Amino acid sequence: MTRSATLDFAEVIRELVESYPTAEKIVLVMDNLNTHKMASLYEAFVPDEARRLIERLEVHYTPKHGSWLNMAETELSVMTKQCLRRRIPDKPTLVGEVAAWESSRNTARCRIDWRFTTANARIKLKRLYPSIQVG
Repeated sequence: MTRSATLDFAEVIRELVESYPTAEKIVLVMDNLNTHKMASLYEAFVPDEARRLIERLEVHYTPKHGSWLNMAETELSVMTKQCLRRRIPDKPTLVGEVAAWESSRNTARCRIDWRFTTANARIKLKRLYPSIQVG
């Protein structure tokens, strides 16, 4: 993990916390990227400031081996397939294309059609559950 990424993450967290001064807790759902650790705050700020920020947060991490369960990952996959499957010449064009795609999806009120049931999870995730030996 680069020091720059660590400091960037810490600064984003501080900006987020300061954007919601009246919130008792700010709930974050984050992936397990190596920079998404609360230790980053202690690297970027003095301990009292890091602790103040952390106390305002409730952090939940997405499963390490289940990106397909993460709605944000699903939406990024859809965007990649629908919008980014070609060469885009420059950043302004990229920003415009993504904004147009996002506007179209939002106007159409697109949703993720979640069909993953508990029964399906037990089959698909069988290796993650302990086996119980009877007898």
